[in-house]
Amino acid sequence: MKTFIPAVLLSALATSATAQWLNHAAPGIPRNADGKPNLTVPAPRTADGMPDLSGVWNKISPKYGANVTADFKPGEIQPWVQGLVQQRAEDLGKDYMTALCLPLGPGYTTSQSYVKIIQTPALIVILDEDLTYRQIFLDGRKLETDPNPSWMGYSVGHWEGDALVVDSFGFKDRTWLDTMGHPHTEALRVRERYQRRDFGHLKLEVTFQDPTVYAKPWTVALEALAAPDTELIPAVCNENNKGIEHWVGKASDERKSEVRVAPEMLAKYTGTYVEQPKFWRTAPRTIEVTFSGDALFGDLDGRGPVRLIALSETDFSGLQWGIEFIKDGQGAATGLYTKHVSGAYRFARMK
Repeated sequence: MKTFIPAVLLSALATSATAQWLNHAAPGIPRNADGKPNLTVPAPRTADGMPDLSGVWNKISPKYGANVTADFKPGEIQPWVQGLVQQRAEDLGKDYMTALCLPLGPGYTTSQSYVKIIQTPALIVILDEDLTYRQIFLDGRKLETDPNPSWMGYSVGHWEGDALVVDSFGFKDRTWLDTMGHPHTEALRVRERYQRRDFGHLKLEVTFQDPTVYAKPWTVALEALAAPDTELIPAVCNENNKGIEHWVGKASDERKSEVRVAPEMLAKYTGTYVEQPKFWRTAPRTIEVTFSGDALFGDLDGRGPVRLIALSETDFSGLQWGIEFIKDGQGAATGLYTKHVSGAYRFARMK
């Protein structure tokens, strides 16, 4: 799916790795001889023998946090859904929950963020840096069949062996499933499956079901990494969300500056580009550049192809940034830079 997510929005969504509690050696953390946390020891268990999911976790979801339908095949998404996503992209995502300082709703499950899990036998609470919280009841209650819709829905959980299974229902339909703007109705049901593989790794599978919008349920997988020796620092949206009334324009305005580049030149840029150190993310980003018709397309971390708008022979816009291709003396592309308000990031061409 072709779309555009503005850099301002992505900056608002990104959680700074430096915005954490520093220099606190938490008790009860298994450590290596050098004092650093040992994240590969077996997962801890509670007094009743269940896996203990407690702690601060860094959710890693570069693909599905942006596009929860990234694995759909062409034609599996209804035209009106595609049209709505395109319209939200054209409007620069200004109605997204984070832009409006509203809770993420079901999109919270696949968003990239730091969270803190507090676990008791009858209740699990998940805290987010934006002051959102979830309650997952383990006391045997059933989901209500006709709940009053809420921002974060209602959740009940149970254990299946060492896996925590959470069923959620009753979400307001104002929220989006991802930053690209995939919609849902109040009929949406979400099932999460949490498995702590060892001390430092939490596997999460999320299944979405909304027959009014999507023909079949689908499941996405992501991972969370333990963040020991740190704590959540509140990130209050309204502190920094100034001047949204000046957020004007359309995504298509970029096309006004588009120039024509010869197809044979564009074809030379195709390939796989991998982000180079130093990067603040847990893992490097990857951009797949392809050529079709008379245009280049970039696919960031498997989210789906987005058209790159040529501003010169080497400079393009798209994928929420400016992009500059790097060429050697023979004119072959050896890498690219993505240009963001936080700086330029170098990607090397792998093939």
